[in-house]
Amino acid sequence: MNDQGDAPDGASAGLVGQKEAREAAGIVVDLIRMKKLAGRAVLFAGPSGTGKTAIALAISQELGTKVPFCPMVASEVYSTEVKKTEILMENFRRAIGLRVRETKEVYEGEVIEITPVETENPLGSYGKTISHLIVGLKTAKGTKHLKLDPTIYDDIQREKVEVGDVIYIEANSGTIMRQGRCDIYAAEYDLEAEEYVPLPKGDVRKTRKVVQDITLHDLDAANSKTQGGKDILSMVGQLLKPRKTEITDKLRTEINRVVDKYIDEGIAELVPGVLFIDEVHMLDVECFTYLHRALESKISPIVIFSTNRGMSSVRGHEEMISPHGIPFDLLDRLLIIKTVPYNKSEQKDILRLKAEGEEIVLDENCLDHLAELGSKTTLRYAIQLLNPAKQISQIQGGAITIDIITEASQLFFDFKRSAKVLAEGGDKFIK
Repeated sequence: MNDQGDAPDGASAGLVGQKEAREAAGIVVDLIRMKKLAGRAVLFAGPSGTGKTAIALAISQELGTKVPFCPMVASEVYSTEVKKTEILMENFRRAIGLRVRETKEVYEGEVIEITPVETENPLGSYGKTISHLIVGLKTAKGTKHLKLDPTIYDDIQREKVEVGDVIYIEANSGTIMRQGRCDIYAAEYDLEAEEYVPLPKGDVRKTRKVVQDITLHDLDAANSKTQGGKDILSMVGQLLKPRKTEITDKLRTEINRVVDKYIDEGIAELVPGVLFIDEVHMLDVECFTYLHRALESKISPIVIFSTNRGMSSVRGHEEMISPHGIPFDLLDRLLIIKTVPYNKSEQKDILRLKAEGEEIVLDENCLDHLAELGSKTTLRYAIQLLNPAKQISQIQGGAITIDIITEASQLFFDFKRSAKVLAEGGDKFIK
């Protein structure tokens, strides 16, 4: 998109053609950034192989990593373990981000001492146990010795913290993070893979503003895990649990209440993301009905659907014939963006880009022949012939020519020729 909001006529960022669809997608990106599209839905509708999924992924790239993007295929909702509506809601919650800003008290500095203090085991066995841990930290302003819980010693060993490393310890949670080796030791070796960091300035104890990006599903999953005991029965019970469990509406309502409280207090900010549902015609009537409720809820992401169906029956209600296999009442809520088949010139540009990506050398005659072949069959078939043609040319010890592409097309059928074979000799196949 240029400054005037128009899509370029030629190839741009790996996308070819679909000028109107790309301009519409650019407007969708602007609306998402302005948070004016939350709870709405967009439908990409067009024939197979016209770049619907590519444009949806381009939207996610344009929005950046800070905006959640959750792709799924509609057939994923059908499971023997979990209800269809549960999987839909789970993906809805994955696509809603929460940006939490909090101030943490941390201890930061270079480690000058790590001393575990041992004591007799209170259980009366022969071994000793660690009663507490002494950690000395130094900054440019001073030093401080901390008396820490013995469980932190395991974290120090796991992070492989040594004297001379720069670490920080969160005061509330006790979380330890190793930042690197202090740069005063940088001249110890001529070559090593260690990352050196400067000695921290200021006091050892300081406050740090931390911004964390999480999704509502992360909160759901963290709060749904039962805290079992350490006895053998609890461990066996956790092992025997099914791999996937449903999260109750009661829990989600409680989490929504806490999130609303954080938002009102200014601690957190809601970031509506994008849920991309490919092959949406695979959903059934129950799922479409549930989508109505989910889209109308107070906390909802932007939903992008994609389908290649024309007039077809709605799954689960075969008597209902509807455009794109979607019920009329849901279609009425959608902004529909159409994609059109590529012409021969656009197919040639796409094939050239694909060949460059695969490091396949093609001359203009071969590209013209493949574009002609793609217009007669499908673009995907022409693209799939690139690697077989390259392999045949390597076997024969020459460059790719039109004869080699023709040979590859004779070895590998497209679906139209396969259907013709079935029509002529279908009685030989098992029905």
